[in-house]
Amino acid sequence: MSSLNYHHLRYFWAIAHERSVTRAAARLHVSPSALSIQLRQLEDRLGQTLFERKNRQIELTEAGRLTLEYADTIFRTGEELVSTLKGGARPGRAVLRVGAVATLSRNFQLGWLKPLLPRDDVELVLRSGTLRELLPQLAGHSLDVVLTNTAVPRDKTTPWRISKIGEQDASLVGHPHKARKRFVFPESLRDTPIVLPGPESSLRESFDTLMEQAGVRPLVAAEVDDMAMLRLMARETRGVALVPPVVVKDELERKVLVEWARVPGLKETFYAVTASRRFANPLLKLLIAGSA
Repeated sequence: MSSLNYHHLRYFWAIAHERSVTRAAARLHVSPSALSIQLRQLEDRLGQTLFERKNRQIELTEAGRLTLEYADTIFRTGEELVSTLKGGARPGRAVLRVGAVATLSRNFQLGWLKPLLPRDDVELVLRSGTLRELLPQLAGHSLDVVLTNTAVPRDKTTPWRISKIGEQDASLVGHPHKARKRFVFPESLRDTPIVLPGPESSLRESFDTLMEQAGVRPLVAAEVDDMAMLRLMARETRGVALVPPVVVKDELERKVLVEWARVPGLKETFYAVTASRRFANPLLKLLIAGSA
């Protein structure tokens, strides 16, 4: 087998970063037709299509995204070689791109990523948003995984791979008031202010069903979509907040908050959503295997 032509790889690298054959050709001082020929030769050598056209623009395929990661590493390493000989440089690192819904506990995210945090050879790219925003990025290969606490529907057009990576019982937490009256679940929620996750949360949906079955209309102080804000509201409210304990892990350990009641049968489940990949990120395999 012939070795890889690094001139061809450099041309691909320029096209990928410019997202345009014309702009890359101008940058490299070659004609667009000559650049297209070089790209086809690289694709023939690799046996993979690296770009596809969408809405009159070129986009990286999955193989193209993987090739770009290698090309970035190769050319960065070359730059580091020159820099090292002139005074030292940092080695290249593997990259994991993680998206997480805003309703997911930051403490849970941190705990899931913890095996990678001490590693100097890993770079984490973290994005937050809604499932509607994150799933297209996953499909477009700009994210490796989406973390969510909501089940994601699957069909023929979106064949997501969904892995359960954690589960926690839900609790009602509040301040450790010594003088507060005895709290009885669920009856005390009629006159005890409660901070709830927003209506998009699966935890909220299950809680509302539980209250309806019990015939209790809770005194809602606030409903919050973002878990970081829910954590702050839990510390400020004079009543209780409905959360998995991992959300307020630090506050529970310091006794700033205590568990007033465990909500029977109410759990929050955490999922890692991935797309079918021929070239799966090995860092992602490590994390999901560790959650099983």
